Amino acid sequence: MSTAEEIAKKARVAGNVLKTLSNESRSSILYKIHDALKANAEKIEAANKIDLDVANTSGLSPSLIKRLDLFKGDKFDTMLQGIKDVADLEDPVGKVKLARKLDEDLVLYQVTAPIGVLLVIFESRPEVIANITALCIKSGNAGILKGGKESVNTFREMAHIINDTIAANVDNTGVPVGAVQLIETRQDVSDLLSQDEYIDLVVPRGSNALVRNIKNSTKIPVLGHADGICSVYVDEYADIEKAKKITLDAKTNYPAGCNAMETLLIHPKCNQWWEVLENLSCNGNVMLHVTKDVKEAYTAKLEELNRFDDAVSSKLVDVNENEDFDKEFLALECAVKFVNSTQEAIQHINLHSSRHTDSIVTENKDNAEAFLRGVDSSGVYWNASTRFADGFRYGFGTEVGISTSKIHARGPVGLDGLVIYQYQIRGNGQVASDYLGAGGNKAFIHKDLDIKNIRL
Repeated sequence: MSTAEEIAKKARVAGNVLKTLSNESRSSILYKIHDALKANAEKIEAANKIDLDVANTSGLSPSLIKRLDLFKGDKFDTMLQGIKDVADLEDPVGKVKLARKLDEDLVLYQVTAPIGVLLVIFESRPEVIANITALCIKSGNAGILKGGKESVNTFREMAHIINDTIAANVDNTGVPVGAVQLIETRQDVSDLLSQDEYIDLVVPRGSNALVRNIKNSTKIPVLGHADGICSVYVDEYADIEKAKKITLDAKTNYPAGCNAMETLLIHPKCNQWWEVLENLSCNGNVMLHVTKDVKEAYTAKLEELNRFDDAVSSKLVDVNENEDFDKEFLALECAVKFVNSTQEAIQHINLHSSRHTDSIVTENKDNAEAFLRGVDSSGVYWNASTRFADGFRYGFGTEVGISTSKIHARGPVGLDGLVIYQYQIRGNGQVASDYLGAGGNKAFIHKDLDIKNIRL
């Protein structure tokens, strides 16, 4: 038996136990994991510093280094809070979605149930191990986690803490040790991608290359997104102060994030539209990749206002229209284009975007509604930054990833995206042959019941 098969089988067995446990048991181990990670913060930070030192000397891109740093700002505390938030959420397992009376004492229920075994592969961000652990356990799924080699020391330290905590509390919570397994090598991943008999879903979080490679290497369903090409459209009827604030946040709050703005579309009739670019350039230090007409109009307007100088000029480059509207800069850079209508903005986004998150800034409700209906992305916003595309901000506690697919789950995938459903029939000795369609003459009632207060 291969190591991969052993890991996958162990996860399947653990998942079959985990899904039978009460919400209280699943939540209680998350509190213990939270406390253990918090108590060992110094050890985790020391391991994270080793990874950062290696990253800084090995030429890792600045965007990945930012993702790797677990103790920059409030990232570690947010990670810990996310575990508690997930623990406190309503139990996603066992919810009745449909109840239908087929006959007297014969009722059909559609009930939420865990997917089963998840293989989650991620790059750079070490906090993901805590996020995914919390989501898997709370939703009753077994998880197999693989972190990126650049975060191996942080990942390993956190894995030890999590596994030791689960093992020490098996008797109290019933959560089996195999509920969360951590793997380290690419070969482990490669071998596990063939274990479609035991693994139900693969969730890759990382680069375009990672996601595409996973999709091409397995028969297991894959949930995720390859790119985060997010656009903001500043409409003719935009409030300029809102536009400046939203675009600055969407681009500069966290440029390496998959929900950062990469393309800015502007209606040239928007009052004082140039202030949006000036704000990004001067206050956000953003390099603007502009089309020829944008460059000419922007330069002319700032010269007219006596505000065009070397600092502004240094933040302007000609856009490469064959590439820049179809890429993630993941840095303080942005592609900029004029569009002459909301419909033209929708067409551009649907042609070039990655179906992640896009936003319109406007005071015109008709234009906003057209945008919300017309843009084919997992998240579509009106007068809000694309940076809101996040499971924590949506109130999901945290997320396993963001899905741009249209099957099962879409957008930030929290607990609800980690359960599927099963059909249960609760009867009293009935057999199909007594009913119409199977040889009998008895008719079905097919009466839908109020599910509001039903909990099985």
